[in-house]
Amino acid sequence: MLTALAAAVSLCAAGTAQAAGYRYWSFWEGDGSRWTYATQGPSLVRPGDGAVQGFRFSVSEDSGDAARPRRTPDFAAVCGDTPVKDGSKRVALVIDPGTAADAPAGERPPAPRTACARVAPDASTADALASVAKPLRYDSAALLCAISGYPVSGCGEQIAGDAGDAPPSTATASGSATAPVSSAAAPADGDGGGPAVGVLAGIGAVLVLGAAGVLRARRRR
Repeated sequence: MLTALAAAVSLCAAGTAQAAGYRYWSFWEGDGSRWTYATQGPSLVRPGDGAVQGFRFSVSEDSGDAARPRRTPDFAAVCGDTPVKDGSKRVALVIDPGTAADAPAGERPPAPRTACARVAPDASTADALASVAKPLRYDSAALLCAISGYPVSGCGEQIAGDAGDAPPSTATASGSATAPVSSAAAPADGDGGGPAVGVLAGIGAVLVLGAAGVLRARRRR
């Protein structure tokens, strides 16, 4: 009985290895020489003059395994030739469309690029991005779907199977998630916790059935 229970639990646990991934633009903030996954979406973050903000398109399960922009968050390298100007601020943007492995079927990612956005003092990161990387595309939930027209279609699609091995097909922007461009973790939550809930329910059912069998055996004795 115990062996059967252990085997059932192992099978349930194995199912979690095939967790779903999401294809989306994640949003990052430069901190010296490293990137940190943004805790808010681009439309909510209002960076100061000298800030570095990054966007990376890739397939990932959540913020824990999201791919960072492949360029160093170096403000001087991006905005060094843009002088300070009263009534405005400078925001360095690193835009990384990712690799061919993460691209939707039939599309090829453009080359990574940087841009120095000069915007109003109270402008958000989304405003800065819009000033240098149009056209942007959002969905009805304000999730950032495309930067400079890439990708042409799709928005935070869930991809079945292991995110690392997922084939090109289908977070936040902000969403960046950028996760949405308004919710950094939207793609990670978009599944509503599906696989985990199913696994727990399965384990619970196995344990209940096992306990019932043990009680029956004891009564027969």
